[in-house]
Amino acid sequence: MKTTLIRNAKLVNEGKIFHADVFIRGSFIEKIETQGISMHADRVIDAAGKYLIPGLIDDQVHFREPGLTHKGEIYTEAKAAVAGGITSYMEMPNTSPSAVTIDLLEQKYARAAACSLANYSFFMGTTNHNLEELLKVDETQVCGVKIFMGSSTGDMLVDDPIALENIFSQVKTLIATHCESDPLVKQNQAATISEYGEGIDASFHPKIRSEEACYLSSSFAVELAKKHGTRLHILHISTAKELDLFRNDIPLLEKKITAEACVHHLWFSDADYASKGNFIKWNPAVKTAHDRDSILQAVIDNRIDVIATDHAPHTLEEKSQSYLKAPSGGPLVQHSLQALLQLYKQGKISLEKIVEKTSHNVAMLFETDRRGFLREGYYADLVLLDLNQPYTVSKGNILYKCGWSPFEGTQFDASITHTFVNGNLVFENGVFDESNKGKRLKFNR
Repeated sequence: MKTTLIRNAKLVNEGKIFHADVFIRGSFIEKIETQGISMHADRVIDAAGKYLIPGLIDDQVHFREPGLTHKGEIYTEAKAAVAGGITSYMEMPNTSPSAVTIDLLEQKYARAAACSLANYSFFMGTTNHNLEELLKVDETQVCGVKIFMGSSTGDMLVDDPIALENIFSQVKTLIATHCESDPLVKQNQAATISEYGEGIDASFHPKIRSEEACYLSSSFAVELAKKHGTRLHILHISTAKELDLFRNDIPLLEKKITAEACVHHLWFSDADYASKGNFIKWNPAVKTAHDRDSILQAVIDNRIDVIATDHAPHTLEEKSQSYLKAPSGGPLVQHSLQALLQLYKQGKISLEKIVEKTSHNVAMLFETDRRGFLREGYYADLVLLDLNQPYTVSKGNILYKCGWSPFEGTQFDASITHTFVNGNLVFENGVFDESNKGKRLKFNR
């Protein structure tokens, strides 16, 4: 088995920053030593001045395959992810066809095995009518079940109260939810169009997809989970009001109800619609600066447990349509870590907390097998960072198939220089080695 020695790195791991060498053999971390490692290795990397962190695990991405590959593909988006320090991802089921049967789900796994540079798992999708398929899910092989309790594509909006009761009471694996009240969103949109006409722009998005629409749905999900003892994970919290639904007075491993924040809700506010327009149109909507700052505080004080991207690419042509026609979502996996590191540079969050929320906690929350930490015996999913190597996002360095980024023109102070996936150096200073593909994530449940 090939070996790699990373020397003189500053490790960020389990709440500490310390100098150490790391020895990789095959797919795993064999040794971490603060006094230096003298073992022979096939490759030695001098990481003096750089920080070594566990690879990010992104628990919410939309890579658009199958059926929507004009927007993105597993191959292109996973490649962008490893360039951004994301070594594992969990992909959502609202493709075409939607992954709402075991057979359709396994087709996505087969495709990823053939082309994904990053490690992967895929959520099983829910409808009002597929409980029988949900109960077939092997929770050691699949990250979880996804419920759209707000608008989605095809038949994936689950709004039947009986179906929701059955899912929350009978599905034993983790249930992840998109929470927005669809009836209230539709009511808000109709009222807005009635008052302002159909020429409204993206600044109306947080009024249509309002704070109350989010809270009504997320509080209902929490109520159902408490009633049935469900393992519930609520995705992309976007409002300050929702934060009181979550606890920080017990350890993560004791929580039955957990929450996620996304990078765009930590970075943008409604003031940015004037310059970004539809390019920051997400569901749920980017809201006020107070919401943004409150969500970051909840990340820091542990009411919110993980940070993800909700990477959801659309083409420039699609996003350039009028507000009412432009789809929601945007590409983020290549630049999410750099955005978080910029918040660190601004004194808003520590490096230790970034690693906790993007790696440690995701692994713990999903009970992922031997990932998310810098530990001997764990998979060598590793990222080297140069915090003093500026990087400007431009058309020429965007890797997403859609070819654009909401961060275009932004200069970040830090760069990702190396990414290891299962011990393989797949990205080094802008150059990819695609000879080894990622692995299917396993879960210790």
